[in-house]
Amino acid sequence: MDAGGGHRDRGDVVDVTGMLTLTGWPPGMRVIVRRERPHPGATLNVFEDRDGYHYQAICTNTSRGQVAFLEARHRAHAWVEDRIRTGKDTGYGRFPSRSMHINAVWLELALTAADLLAFTQTLLLSTEPDLAKAEPKTLRYRLLHTAARITRGQRKSHLRLPQHWPWALALARAFARPRLIPLPA
Repeated sequence: MDAGGGHRDRGDVVDVTGMLTLTGWPPGMRVIVRRERPHPGATLNVFEDRDGYHYQAICTNTSRGQVAFLEARHRAHAWVEDRIRTGKDTGYGRFPSRSMHINAVWLELALTAADLLAFTQTLLLSTEPDLAKAEPKTLRYRLLHTAARITRGQRKSHLRLPQHWPWALALARAFARPRLIPLPA
């Protein structure tokens, strides 16, 4: 199944719980295996290289539900893992001190940075497909490290971007998007 509930090509799902000995595992545990053709350029391990499929095993304690639905639900949960990975790139994967108080402040700032990046990508960069799903390192290089100048004149602030910067137009569109958000009533 795809995210919309339709048929997803190039993939198969099977419940292999009856083929396994799950002694010591919690009761009601199910093991679901998905296989699909990998995207071009994907690297396969020795086991997968034999038949050209990519395999993924999923363990769940959900006792009811079709296998295809449970597997699709698990794939939809992958965005949480993406946010955790990007959060680690913003700083909460590395604590700077042995002091708990300093690390607590660091964690708050890193979580704020992760939230601001998610907000920026969702609301301000939604019209830029390559930036809306970019990793934090890419956003830092393309947008946050832009040599720009803020000038003031005629009671307005202006952002002056270098014309040769390849992502200047995308950054200008991102700065213009908040004006399109309606004010609360």
